[in-house]
Amino acid sequence: MAQPGLVLPTPSMQSQIHELAKTLPPPRRQNTACDNCRARKVKCHRIPGQEKCQHCQSKNYPCTHFVQQATSERKRNSTTARRPRNPSSAPSPLSPTPSVGSSLLSPITDNGVHNIPPYIMPSGTALPLVFKYGFYPPITLDTPTRDVLSYLFSPPEDTTSDPNLLNSGRLKSPYAAWGDQAVKLEDDVFKSELAFDLMEIYFQIVHSRLPLLNPTQFRNRLRTSLSSNPGSEKPLHPALVATVLAWGTKFSEHPLLIADRQSHSGQSLLSKTLINRTRDLAEALKVHRIPNQDHVVIGLLVETLQSQNPDDPSAFHGFWLTAATRHLLDLQINHKSVAAQIPDTETRGTLIFAWWMACICDAYSSLYYRHKPVLDDDDYDIDFYTADPQVNSDGTAPSPREQLEFLGYYRAAHSLARTARQMSRQLWRPITDADGIPFETLRTFASALRIWREKYLARVGVPKNYNAGWDFVTTVSCFASDAQYHVMWIVLFNALDDYGVKELNENDRSGSLPENVQTRLYIEDAMRRVGEEALNGALRIAALTEVLSANEYLKLDPAVVEFHIIAAGHLLARLGRQEVSTCIVGLEQYSHSYEEAGDHAQDIRKTFEQVRNSGIDLNHMAAIVKQIAAFPTTTTEPEIPPGGHEPLSPSVLGSFQMNGVLNMDGTGILMDVDEGTTAFVAAHKNEVSAS
Repeated sequence: MAQPGLVLPTPSMQSQIHELAKTLPPPRRQNTACDNCRARKVKCHRIPGQEKCQHCQSKNYPCTHFVQQATSERKRNSTTARRPRNPSSAPSPLSPTPSVGSSLLSPITDNGVHNIPPYIMPSGTALPLVFKYGFYPPITLDTPTRDVLSYLFSPPEDTTSDPNLLNSGRLKSPYAAWGDQAVKLEDDVFKSELAFDLMEIYFQIVHSRLPLLNPTQFRNRLRTSLSSNPGSEKPLHPALVATVLAWGTKFSEHPLLIADRQSHSGQSLLSKTLINRTRDLAEALKVHRIPNQDHVVIGLLVETLQSQNPDDPSAFHGFWLTAATRHLLDLQINHKSVAAQIPDTETRGTLIFAWWMACICDAYSSLYYRHKPVLDDDDYDIDFYTADPQVNSDGTAPSPREQLEFLGYYRAAHSLARTARQMSRQLWRPITDADGIPFETLRTFASALRIWREKYLARVGVPKNYNAGWDFVTTVSCFASDAQYHVMWIVLFNALDDYGVKELNENDRSGSLPENVQTRLYIEDAMRRVGEEALNGALRIAALTEVLSANEYLKLDPAVVEFHIIAAGHLLARLGRQEVSTCIVGLEQYSHSYEEAGDHAQDIRKTFEQVRNSGIDLNHMAAIVKQIAAFPTTTTEPEIPPGGHEPLSPSVLGSFQMNGVLNMDGTGILMDVDEGTTAFVAAHKNEVSAS
């Protein structure tokens, strides 16, 4: 059940998104032309039986055709033979967790005698789920989907383990902790109906951003598995089913989920439980250890499903992304010669898309959370992900939005990801922490970001002719691309503030004046420009957040722009900017599906209050930001423009206008401070409607 007025992708569009995502262009043929033909750019054609190609024979040139062909063949064979793997590995039975001995996991010993330790099964308590469903009897890859649902939708453990809560005077149902509607989960038919509802929510919302599954195939297999006659077809991977349903609980407006949130201050206890059980099931089925297609997809989906707070000890932040990336390396999807030889187009397309998703996420995650990336630029040689123009089943071509998303978005994202990867390897080193950022390194990164802006931002960011009729997918995709670029400047600013510039730090430590005053001024001017870019980026992200919040799109976002809003909010708070309120409101809306976003909103609010009382909270950049031109923060409240649309909130409108972020009529011209890159943003509430 979606919010009123929100039109989400239809099943046909979901299938089309998947087809576009998994489309792999034909692999390029290895160039076996001889040296002379290659130098003259002519076709190298050799008649069988002849030692020379036609061109070299006619010109009486020495020919290297045989050498080139043998070299290419030798490379191809050596690559394939080095680590031959099949993308679909054999299933593995479930093993006990290392933390619990096998004698404790199995209630029955080898000789058939019951051996349940009294401290595990105290008198009067129900059998814990870890014994009942998770490990004994084990859930394996062949377990029927109905049994998987029984495990996922079992009553919360903290209720069933305490017999006092089951007294009729205190608790009428073991499901009561999930709200007054959860008692319906005692019915197996209702469990199946809820599973179908959660699956549809996944494909409507999450799939449009992470198209890793085939919607038609998954729907058919789930319906077959839960039918009265499941047949002999192998059931869906239990951890994959759990992952899809757990995603659905984040965004579903099912009456059961609504009642659950109302019982827990807007947070869903059922959703948290399913996420934990999904992780437990994935670990038990060795998803992180055995490389195959299902495990790659599960790893990528679980990573963004869980808490995005790197300090959360229960989230294992980055673990599942790293596992999926290493699976792809083990399957050698990073080798063009191997990827092109996968016979099944569905498998090949899914793994190719998964590779680029993992590649891009690995780079951005390393930059955001200050660690080195798993991948290097030379870890792959496959052609970059592209999708040839597709024709729909009715003969029509994809919409311009779809072509933009699949033909332009990922290429631009990969280009920016390479810069992010380089920044991570230079900024998050112990030597940088100790000495500061070398000035040449700072110049290199600033130049790379400006080059990307000139080449890609107008294509994938919010354009001048932004259409207020864009649908949910188009709006969130476009806004995320725009925010992705601007948050890079904020990250660079934070690194400068923490570490400073190496050359200036050396002078400050020695207490001596720089040999060349002009050099110091030049470096400080470069730092000031980074500060301007970062402030402009934070203001731009705040304006985009205002639009997404006004349409309640942040409730439906699978953590795509969460970090951007957090980073922008913290910077605006440290600078004492009143536009921070927009980021706080956005994060509070985000907490509907990601609880940690609400905690970040509180931290940002506290920082802002401290800055208002004590001054700007900066280190190396404290003196630099004072050189940035101060913008007025007050203005008369504008009238509502013709058409009756409601403008932005007065608390942030004036500052956005004075900073060149919004037009004076309040309808939303977004502009970069330095070079005037513009993009139209409809900022009035409910203006972004579905087309």
